[in-house]
Amino acid sequence: MAAALHHEVHGCDGPDLVLLHGVGLDRTMWARCLPALAERHRVTLVDLRGHGDSPRAEAGVSLAELAADVAELLTGPTHLVGFSLGALVAQRLAVVRPESTATLTLVSSVAGRTEAERTAVARRRERARSDFEASARAAVDRWFSPEWRAAEPELPGRVLATLLANDRTSYLACYDVFATADAGLWPLLPDIAARTLAVTGADDPGSTPEMTRRLAARIPDVSTCVLPEARHLLPLERPAELTELILGHTAPPAPLQGPWGTPGREPGKEPREQPPTTRSRGATA
Repeated sequence: MAAALHHEVHGCDGPDLVLLHGVGLDRTMWARCLPALAERHRVTLVDLRGHGDSPRAEAGVSLAELAADVAELLTGPTHLVGFSLGALVAQRLAVVRPESTATLTLVSSVAGRTEAERTAVARRRERARSDFEASARAAVDRWFSPEWRAAEPELPGRVLATLLANDRTSYLACYDVFATADAGLWPLLPDIAARTLAVTGADDPGSTPEMTRRLAARIPDVSTCVLPEARHLLPLERPAELTELILGHTAPPAPLQGPWGTPGREPGKEPREQPPTTRSRGATA
């Protein structure tokens, strides 16, 4: 049975856009992106099951269940924007609910983990089980570069507080999904029909640029962008650039180019690559 998710609706009467957060975080991680997105879209901020003000998640919860929760909020074609765990949820929705997926934006998404990458995330999962606080602190250390810490010294503590406020059972259940669900999605990615944008940071050690290239090789109609000198938390670290990319992607497609083709990826052609944008930290949340 689908969980009734806590959500907020912001913005204008424009096309629907849903923002999905990462494991251990909540809807507030999109605060820096929301103002610009809400100028063009009717934006729904969602707390996934087990996060924020939504119902808790039990052990064994599946990606299919997390996606079914979000599907209850979709009333028509919707631009799906998912970060990390939210990107896996968005991919699942794009596969099973293509009629509800106007476009797909995958931010800092894992994909097709190698054996070594599966081993690394399994270690992090076990550390979260044995010492939750140490695991949360290690995550913040991975996410914040020394330069970003120096520019916004209070922000790592706020992110850490959000992680530590999680219900432990819910967090571990959803981390299990994050750690394993990309394997089940991998054979389904060619079935995604929606125009897709995959974005990651050049210095993200978990959702790597190589994973973005894997997504580009599997999803039929895809653009990619790797933001230089950025790590994992793009909605917080690089909100202006990320928002610009999202709005460019959700805009109506360009008109036909000449008598024979349309923009985008044609059979046998390489995926489009967005040019890297200039470095910008954005305002504080």
